[in-house]
Amino acid sequence: MEAIRRTTRRRFLKQSSSLAATALAMPYYVPAKVLGGTNGPGANDKIGIGFIGVGGRARQLIDHLPAEGQILAICDVYLQRAHETNQLKNAHWPIYQDYRKMLDEEKLDAVVVATPDHGRVLPCIRACQAGLDIYAEKPLTLTISEGRVLVNAVRKYNRVFQVGSQQRTMEMNRFACELVRSGGIGRIKSVEGLAYTGPSRYTGLPEEPIPEGDDWDHWQSQTEARPFNSNLQFGWMQWRSYSGGEMTNWGAHGVDQIQWALGMSHTGPTEIWPTSPGPHGTIRMRYKNGIVVRYELQHGPEGGGIFVGEDCKIEINRNKFTTNPKDFVQNPPDPAEAQSWEGPGWIARPHLQNWLDCIKTRNLPNADVEIGHRSISVCHLANIAREIGRKLVWDPDTETFPGDDEANAYLQRPRRKGYELPDPV
Repeated sequence: MEAIRRTTRRRFLKQSSSLAATALAMPYYVPAKVLGGTNGPGANDKIGIGFIGVGGRARQLIDHLPAEGQILAICDVYLQRAHETNQLKNAHWPIYQDYRKMLDEEKLDAVVVATPDHGRVLPCIRACQAGLDIYAEKPLTLTISEGRVLVNAVRKYNRVFQVGSQQRTMEMNRFACELVRSGGIGRIKSVEGLAYTGPSRYTGLPEEPIPEGDDWDHWQSQTEARPFNSNLQFGWMQWRSYSGGEMTNWGAHGVDQIQWALGMSHTGPTEIWPTSPGPHGTIRMRYKNGIVVRYELQHGPEGGGIFVGEDCKIEINRNKFTTNPKDFVQNPPDPAEAQSWEGPGWIARPHLQNWLDCIKTRNLPNADVEIGHRSISVCHLANIAREIGRKLVWDPDTETFPGDDEANAYLQRPRRKGYELPDPV
C-alpha cells in the first residue's frame, strides 16, 4: 500500500500561490467615491454606515464594527427595537422606520442589512441603486430567483457586497477548505453534512394586537399578508413563508464550506434527491464531477462537513478543523488566528474589516454576493427536493430544472403588491 502523504502548510501554500497571484492581477472597478471628495470616503476617511434591521444579530455586528466604520443612522420596522438599540449602545443615532427614507435623507456610503430572510433582497437592491456598498447577513435570499436578480444588481451598479458568511474570512476554514480543494487529502471518497431541518408551513395562528410602533405590513414585505401574531414576527425562522429553517440558517454556513472545499463556490450540484421523506428528511446531491454529498448526519459539524480522502479524513467546522491521522498537517495555521474569532457573540470583526477594506480598494470581498447566492441556492435546492419528494435534475448554469415545470415553480414566489423587485434593476 502506498504510504500516506503528509502535507505541510508551507508546501500547501506554495502550491496555491499561483492561484492567488492570478486573483490579485484581475482588474477592478474604482468608483469616484473612493477617491475622496464630497461623494464618499477616501482611503483614510470614515465609512458612513446605516443599519437596516437592528435585532440581535445586528447588535452583535454593531459591537464588532471596526473603527473605520461610522454608524450614521439605524432603521427598524419595530421602533421600540431601534430605541432599545440606542439605549444598549449608549448612542443617539437617528432612527428610521422606513429604510427608503434613511437612504434618501442620510449621506451614507454603505449599509448593513440584517433583516429576516424574506425582507433582505429588496433593501439590498435599493441600496445598490442608491450607490451604496452592502454587508448583508445570511441567509442571503428566500428564493433562488431573487438571488440572481440581486447578483445582477450588484454587478450593474458595481457595488462591494459582502455576505455575512464569516467563515470565509477565518484562517482555519480557509486553510482547511484549500487543503481539500487542492487535493491535499487525496481523491475525495465521500462527503457528509448535517441533515439541517427545514421550515414549517403556516396553518393559522390567533390574531394578536400589533405592538405600538410596529409596522407589521412592512415587516411582512413580499409575503402573503396575515393577521399579526408574535410567533410569526419573532419566531420567523421556523416558518416557510419567511425562511428555510435550519437548512438555510446553519446550512448557509455548513453548505457554504462544503461548496468552498469542493471548488464549487460559483456553481452547484446537478442532481438532488431525498433519501428520507418529509420537510426535515435527509438529502443527497451529486456534482458534475461525480462527487456525492450526503446531508444525512444527525450530529456533526454545524458549520462545515466531513471529507474522506484517500490519504486523510478531515472534519471542518467553524474556526477549526481536525484530521485523521491527527498529525497529517505538519504546520497548521497559528492557533492565535483562531483565538481572534473567540469572544461574546458570533464574532464578525475581521469579516467586517475585509468588507471595509474592499470598499476602499474595490476588490471583491471574501464572501462576494455570487458566492452567497450560490451557497444558499444549494440549501434552497435541498428544501425544494424535500417539498416535491423526488429526484431533481439541476442546471447550475441556467439555474433551472430542465423540463421540470413542477420544480421550476419553486424558484420564485408571488410578491405582494408594493414589494415587487425592480424590473429592470
